[in-house]
Amino acid sequence: MFSIISRFLQLGFLVYVAVAVLYTTRLFLSIATPGILHSVKLFSDSSQGKNTGSEISRKFEIDSRLLQVFSGSAQTPLIWPTDNPYLDGRTQFPAVHEETLLSKAFTQSLHPTKIVPYYFRASSKIQSDDVTIATLVTSNRFKVLRQLVERYQGPISVAIHVPLPVEGISAMSDDHPSIRALKELHELYYSSPHFSDYVDVHLAVSPFSRSVRGSKVESGTGNDGQGEGGRQFNLWRNVARLFARTEFVMMLDVDFAVCTDWRSAVRKSMHKLELNDREWNPNAPLNVGPAWRNSMNETARLNVFKRLRAGTAALVVPVFEYLDQEDGSDQRIFPRDKETLLRLVLGSAPKIASFHASWAVGHNSTNYAQYYSIPPGQDDIYPVGQYQSAYEPYVIMSKNVPWCDERFTGYGANKAACLFEMYLSGVSFFVMSDHFLIHQSHKYEEQARREERKYNRKLYTDFKEEACLRYLHRFHVEGMLNSSKATNVKEECKKVKTVQKIASELFSIEL
Repeated sequence: MFSIISRFLQLGFLVYVAVAVLYTTRLFLSIATPGILHSVKLFSDSSQGKNTGSEISRKFEIDSRLLQVFSGSAQTPLIWPTDNPYLDGRTQFPAVHEETLLSKAFTQSLHPTKIVPYYFRASSKIQSDDVTIATLVTSNRFKVLRQLVERYQGPISVAIHVPLPVEGISAMSDDHPSIRALKELHELYYSSPHFSDYVDVHLAVSPFSRSVRGSKVESGTGNDGQGEGGRQFNLWRNVARLFARTEFVMMLDVDFAVCTDWRSAVRKSMHKLELNDREWNPNAPLNVGPAWRNSMNETARLNVFKRLRAGTAALVVPVFEYLDQEDGSDQRIFPRDKETLLRLVLGSAPKIASFHASWAVGHNSTNYAQYYSIPPGQDDIYPVGQYQSAYEPYVIMSKNVPWCDERFTGYGANKAACLFEMYLSGVSFFVMSDHFLIHQSHKYEEQARREERKYNRKLYTDFKEEACLRYLHRFHVEGMLNSSKATNVKEECKKVKTVQKIASELFSIEL
């Protein structure tokens, strides 16, 4: 009798377990999968299977996300698990719609603008301590993007603007400039295996044209928007940086050639820093010798990289250009080491000079004289001693420094504004003495630049005042105004007379 009861209880228990498993599985599939898996898919994978690591067709098709981009129907929930259950005991999954989250993230941009993250996604494994090039591209620069990808062969996060009328894409003919741009992007991505290995592509879709109205543009480049202000450079920079999958990013314009291996230099120093942070066991096998531990120069260097990791330092890679524009059109002849560069810069018949030497304030804080004085192979780092607000170097930085202000559209002050706010927040700049970039020559739209600079000059003046007051107030409230982190904001903002007066009256701060 007892054995019959025991078997009955065992059977009942097994039935209970089976029902519980089925219920839990059903609950997960009905609630968790659409949200959690899609949130992973959105930010770590490519919707529509557009990563070349799998067997897919390379035939061009319109992505369904673009069909719905201005319709408001593409409301995919992004879900975060929580420890707080519903009243009935089920797991709670708070959700925010993807479109809502992205509209808040880029609230300062011109609207309507829709972001399509990971339109294409790289398939290779990316290390978190790597350096991602965060860049931006319009369809007339696809060739240069391919050259950058071939040269760097490391992680790249690129924001690509696609002008798309608000009526949507479904009614467009195959020869519409926007369709052609998407086809060209598709062909570009499959033109080299390095794209599928390293490149994440994110679309910025808007009805704004690439160029301001009235300027001369190249035909057949997908420039068929319906209004002005298409060059939302700072928005595109933020998109590329937000979706980068590494701890560090290089904020780089696509038409600069990567000439030296600063990526390996950063990773090597970060590896040393990681070893330095551990309790050193002299008997443990190491790939690097212990001599660097006793070097004051190396100690100071590692402190810079510690600050880079903490988001209070950025590494400047000096930039150059060919004096003859024709010489600078072919990246294959660009120097690949500092020794060759110096011969072309300092020789009796120079062929290369510092970038935009006629606009000295843009890059002279790099102190090119000091850069030239350091022998090749030293792998040294020196601080930028004389920062000024027009300084706009190309830098390697933590992903977690302040974002670029998206009110800047078009040419003039857009990148300087990014660096200015970084500087006020407490970021200091250090120059890498063995490394450099070279600009690949191309024609500029001079009329467009003049108009856009005029607008941005006024905006930058107001922005500097606003940013100064914002950071002075922040450090004042946090009790950090007398800390080293606030040195930059006090030194730079005392140059703005209106800020001195307002800071004194509102915060009792004397600069």
